[in-house]
Amino acid sequence: MSPAACAQALRQRFPALFDGPPKPLKLRTHVDIEARAPGVFSKQVLTAFFRRYTGSTSYLLSVARGRQRFDLDGKPGGEISDEHRQIAIDELTRRGVGLQSRRELEEQQRRNRAGLLFDYERTTLTRANFCVLKQVAEEELDGLLEIARAEAAQDQERRPARDAKPPRDARPQGRPPAQRRDGPPPGPRGRGPRQGDDRRR
Repeated sequence: MSPAACAQALRQRFPALFDGPPKPLKLRTHVDIEARAPGVFSKQVLTAFFRRYTGSTSYLLSVARGRQRFDLDGKPGGEISDEHRQIAIDELTRRGVGLQSRRELEEQQRRNRAGLLFDYERTTLTRANFCVLKQVAEEELDGLLEIARAEAAQDQERRPARDAKPPRDARPQGRPPAQRRDGPPPGPRGRGPRQGDDRRR
């Protein structure tokens, strides 16, 4: 079995962990896989898969930004140690993962939190079932929702300033009003001259 075939099989058997963006893995996840699927994956195949999986930039970013590890069912499986987080950060720095990549990641996480809040406020599921559906640890849900509400309030504060329109008669400072071009100025009695009205008496 190739590492690619192993990845596909793991996504099918354990979608809560391996389907979607990489999540920080519970320590000794390979032991849990061997216990849950005995004889399906050889140690050599799992070793090759995990070397590639945990060495990817996207996985390292999840460790550098995350707090929890996750087990095969997508449930919290222990916290990420400061030592392991720093190792991930150091490797990302060595690879030259710059500010732009991190900014894109932060923007994506912000959109994900906004979507989570939107769905949570409209769901009819229980809290536990909602967390399973969204693959979010239940103890992390309140914190994510609090952040999402704060970000939504920030967006609301920015929107009026961005959407405000200047008054219709506004003009650049220091520029005189434009002169109307409605024809020559009026005559002595407020009426303009009429053509052919210069008849002699």
